[in-house]
Amino acid sequence: MTNGPSLEEVGRFLTDHHDRTIEGLELLHGGFWSAAYGYSVDDRGLVLRVGQLREGFEMDREAMAYNAPDLPVPEVLEIGDAFEKAYAISVRHHGRFLETVTTDEADAVGPTIVRLLAALKSSPPPATPSRWRDWLIDGLVDDPRRHVSGWRAKLAADPKLDSLFRACESRIRQLAASCPERSDLVHGDLLHSNVLISDDASRVNAVFSWKCSTRGDFLFDAAWCTFWGAYHPGIAAANVFHRVVTDPLFTVEPRALEGATDRHHCYELQIGATHLGWNAWVGDEEGLRAVAVHTAMILKRGPLSLDES
Repeated sequence: MTNGPSLEEVGRFLTDHHDRTIEGLELLHGGFWSAAYGYSVDDRGLVLRVGQLREGFEMDREAMAYNAPDLPVPEVLEIGDAFEKAYAISVRHHGRFLETVTTDEADAVGPTIVRLLAALKSSPPPATPSRWRDWLIDGLVDDPRRHVSGWRAKLAADPKLDSLFRACESRIRQLAASCPERSDLVHGDLLHSNVLISDDASRVNAVFSWKCSTRGDFLFDAAWCTFWGAYHPGIAAANVFHRVVTDPLFTVEPRALEGATDRHHCYELQIGATHLGWNAWVGDEEGLRAVAVHTAMILKRGPLSLDES
């Protein structure tokens, strides 16, 4: 977030809020929607996040229910209002971001990602039925009621981007019709500084930023890793899709991987199409062109075969 409060403002707020001495205050790597600050009180490491989307912080607090050994979710201690925005205070976790792994670490991080995806998949399903297919299609609609809106007109103004988006939309609608209405826990934004891992890449230390989470097909998070692997060679080298479709953690469930290659293809295209919209909305021309090239390649390539995955 570009307009977060200064360290001086944050220091004054936290000192008054805790009525304690604040130590080690520092600006952390934040996301698009919020600024993050690390600090400690009475030797306890904490993180303050300040942003516009209170509902995102509420989803982080609800996600504490998913906490598991391979899915560690930071404890959200409180949510409130400050700086004319919302804030959340959470217990701090340490580590390196998942996307920092190198190609040499692929054999170490591959099983780590698989266990994370399996932990997401094994989260108890909700009482309400899934609307997974609707969710996939809804993501292609420029809805003015959403925070991110107005992007479709920008894509339409460029004939090549408009043609690519329409082709993706057509293929996604075709493939989505046969995607299963699963109710797995889908994080929906793995990578992008939302997962911390240990220095040796052997375990996940924290999973946060749950505002994109939903219920659907576990293969979506696998597709997230393969799509963005084009930007992160270490993730690409981990060969996540192949590991998932061959690992007993996933093959043990009857029919869990039925039609897996088409489903995976559908989700990669959905990620690409929605991020054409995202980059158009934020005005990132370089990012928009890069996503367009990669998405067009996936569209032309078609589904991966299990042999090449």
